[in-house]
Order: sequence, then C-alpha cells, then structure tokens
Amino acid sequence: MKKNIFIIIISLAFSIILWVSISLSNEYYSLIKVTLKITDLPDGYTSASQLPPIVVIKLKGKGWKLAVEKIGSISKFIVSAKFDSGRIVANLYNSLSDNRWLTNEMEVISFNPDTISFNVEKIAFKKLKILPQIDINYKSGYGLAEPVYIYPESTIVYGPWSELKNMSSVPTEVVSYKNVDSRINSKISLVDQQGLSFDITSVSVFLDIQKIVDMDVNDLPVKVNDVPKDREVVILPNKISIGVKGGIDILGKISPDQFKITVNYRNIVLDTLGSVKPDIDLPPNVLLIYSKPERLRYIIKKY
Repeated sequence: MKKNIFIIIISLAFSIILWVSISLSNEYYSLIKVTLKITDLPDGYTSASQLPPIVVIKLKGKGWKLAVEKIGSISKFIVSAKFDSGRIVANLYNSLSDNRWLTNEMEVISFNPDTISFNVEKIAFKKLKILPQIDINYKSGYGLAEPVYIYPESTIVYGPWSELKNMSSVPTEVVSYKNVDSRINSKISLVDQQGLSFDITSVSVFLDIQKIVDMDVNDLPVKVNDVPKDREVVILPNKISIGVKGGIDILGKISPDQFKITVNYRNIVLDTLGSVKPDIDLPPNVLLIYSKPERLRYIIKKY
C-alpha cells in the first residue's frame, strides 16, 4: 500500500513538472515596472528635470524567461545623456542597447511613456535646514517635554540650481512612534530625491518624552520696568500666583526665582481700563496654565 502511494506521488510530481515545463515554453506577454537612471553625464553636471516615477515595459517572450525577469528584481532602465548638456529628449527604444538584461530572447512591445525629456545642468550646492517628519502618539499623561532635537540641523545639498533655488529645507523620512512614555534616541534617513545628493544621509534625533505634570507657584513679586525718575508706581496686588505645566524632570529642577513677572510703565500710561496684564517670563519648556489675578491695578505717584 505504501509503495503504491509513493508511486502515485512521484507520478503526480512528474506530471506537474512536465506541465510547468511545457507551459513555460510557450510565449506570453508581461508588464514590468522600472525606474529610470540617467548615465553618461558630463563631469560636474547632473540631470535637473524630475523624471517619471516609473516606466512600464510590455514584454513578449518565453514563459520561463519572463518568469526569471520577474524574479530577478530588475529595477533600473538606463538612459544615456551621451555627455551632452541642456535640454535632452530621449526615445526609450533607442536605449535598448544600454540595457543588457533585455536580451534577444525577449521582445519589447511598448514603453509607457516611450519618450522622456530632461535638463542637464551644472551641479550647484546650498546649505538647507533639515525638517524632521515625526508622528508621535503619546501614552496618556505623557508628552514632549522640550522641542525635538536633531543633529546635525542642516546639510549641504548638491544638485541643479533650478531646483535648489526653490528649496528651503530637506525632509527626513516619516517615522511613527505609538503609545510612547520614555525618551527616544534614533537615526532617521533623509528622503532620497531624484537629481540631488547630500553630504549626510541621516540625522540623530532625540525626543525628550516625560510625564507631563502641573505645578503652582505662589507669591511671585511684580516688578515695574522703565519708570521715570519723578514717578512711582504702586501695583495692586504686588504679588501673583501662577500655574504651569511641563515635563516632570524639568519642573522638578525649577525654583521660583526663575519666573519673572513684570509690567512695563508704557503699558500703564497707555491703559484705558484701570488695570494691566503682567508679562510672565517662564523658564524654557514650561507652559502657563493660569495667572491669579490676570490683571493688576496700579497707582501712579508723581514727585
């Protein structure tokens, strides 16, 4: 019985192999997607125009050959600039000889698009700020305690001036963090942009994520600035209380003398309500929740 099952399995496997072999010997049509690569540029030049993101090539050939090309992950179709500069129009059919992977055993039926145009310009450079693209989802009660820190903050970008002149920053790849409750140190790559190159490929990113807490600070003295020598200003009340929030480690190191509460004499002179709102100078990375009172009365004495 076991011998018969073994013979059946062998026969079935042989039949499948034979069927696949016969099928792959027939001719088929296939579509493959490739990106373009411009070669043979003059020294000190680069391609300026944005090329199509992909080119679709329709092929005809033996099934086995088309299968190999599919599996072989061909991703580039080479177009030669022939060491020329300026505006270049290229018909992709004329570049078949530069792409050896398209052998005589396959027939190119069509390209979409079949013609491209691009500019070849001298390479320029520009220093640009790096813009991190970060999507953060915090665990409840947590948040960013201070601004995102990246190093380096800028990069030298090389490419055609026609594109560089309109650029103000270079983005990083988008990264996402979910349900975060602790600090993050990571490296993020810059977005690869066609026709451009950078003096760095990635940046270091530090996210200071802490538990966000509230803190009350009471009896902060109010100072009046720029009072003329022949004037005296009495503030009522002369002390205020405030509520602030921030990272637990940041607030834990703060002392009351780091908060500056001031009123400018000019604002008192220009006031029409009989009270002024004080200026509240907070330590870095601390947010104001409230001030009590919000407005202060005043008396001006003249000598």
